[in-house]
Amino acid sequence: MKLVYASILLSLALPILAQSGCSTLPATINASNSKLNSPFVFLNGIQVVTKADFACRQQEISALFQRYELGTLPPKPQTVTGSYSGNTLTITVGNGGSTISFSVTISGNSGSSPVPAIIALGGSSVPSQSGVATITYNNNDIADQQGRSSRGRGKFYTLYGSSHSAGALIAWTWGISRILDALSTTTGHNIDVNRIGVTGCSRNGKGTYVATAFEPRIALGIVQESGSGGAGCWRISDAMLRAGTNTQTASQIVDENVWFSPNFNQYVNSVNNLPFDHHLLAALVAPRGLLIIENTSIDWLGPQSAWGCQTTGAAAYEALGVTDRMGITQQGNHDHCVLPSAQGPDVAAFVNRFLKGQSANTNIVKTDGRNNVGFVKSNWVDWSIPALSEGGGGSSSTLGPITSISSSTSVTSIIDPRTSTTPTTTASPPTQTKYGQCGGQSWNGPSVCVAGSTCTFINNWYSQCL
Repeated sequence: MKLVYASILLSLALPILAQSGCSTLPATINASNSKLNSPFVFLNGIQVVTKADFACRQQEISALFQRYELGTLPPKPQTVTGSYSGNTLTITVGNGGSTISFSVTISGNSGSSPVPAIIALGGSSVPSQSGVATITYNNNDIADQQGRSSRGRGKFYTLYGSSHSAGALIAWTWGISRILDALSTTTGHNIDVNRIGVTGCSRNGKGTYVATAFEPRIALGIVQESGSGGAGCWRISDAMLRAGTNTQTASQIVDENVWFSPNFNQYVNSVNNLPFDHHLLAALVAPRGLLIIENTSIDWLGPQSAWGCQTTGAAAYEALGVTDRMGITQQGNHDHCVLPSAQGPDVAAFVNRFLKGQSANTNIVKTDGRNNVGFVKSNWVDWSIPALSEGGGGSSSTLGPITSISSSTSVTSIIDPRTSTTPTTTASPPTQTKYGQCGGQSWNGPSVCVAGSTCTFINNWYSQCL
């Protein structure tokens, strides 16, 4: 059963959320489009003009992914506690009368002061970085991924029920959030919780991308060879298959495993009806650090799809004026999940900048594939990239207030753009609502929180009223 909790906006976990001018999704959406959807146009056709508008568009995109493809991400459970002993962090979670525990191992965390860390889904396929700890996360323990029979198996489903709408990718994201909760309240581990990255390869690369998009406390996502369902776009992958390239598509992937919500099954043979594609995952991560690593030598990964999808997704970073926070590096002639030496410096640059706070050149967009790996932008993109202005106003001033959400509200009824374009005038509030953004680089909105909440530093790009 798909339930939305009273604090559902918390669970969307985006870097810019809980804006006072955002509204809700309609029950029915008709958005057929053979091209890649614009990040800068709401479903109702209103243009994104300001950074405040884009915050609402992020919220809309998040809700679309949850409704159509990923399933609902629950809010923080009733209780989360942690204990640390012998390089093992044990997380205990209670909700609705049920309790689960799971553990992660931490290495490379010695030092006189707290160190940054990278959470590795299923282990890391990128070289360890000097001065950066590794947190090894057995994501299969949270949501199994051994095939279609794995649906509803894992500790996430022990808490929320085997019929919960979340696929494995969202369940793993929930687990990462609980790791961060426990790190924040547990001593002895020597981890700086404000400098956390996430990485994973292949299926775990898909999980890395989704987690980075939905958990704002992640400062850097290193998404390695995630292919279709990760860095690739469903529409482009379908076109590759039609052209004779044996690449993974939506219709195949749902028969392979349980990474996505059962809700996604009805769209896999008609992906043009999706009001989004995976270039919009980058829009959810922006403006935080993101490095996409892909392989041009493995057709199954969809090299053209990944390159075209993510270079298109980089438009969100360009519109925000932070193009050097998203990198794309694509190199062939090596085995799957074996990082070639040519991509090692790319990883180091992003880690140095976003986790170590050092100066590094992260203007990285490159492929060894000929002619952009066959991607022709004009075939897929029919929109332009705006230079988003600072502050409120713009299109967001035409939007109604956030609808009050009850515990019985279905996810299919929340968060969509305004169904009416009748202008109304809304003054910018002097204070930010609880759970809203109140600070971070390039943030020009309210920095004072409403009574009962405090502006809390999460990372350099995001502070939140808690």
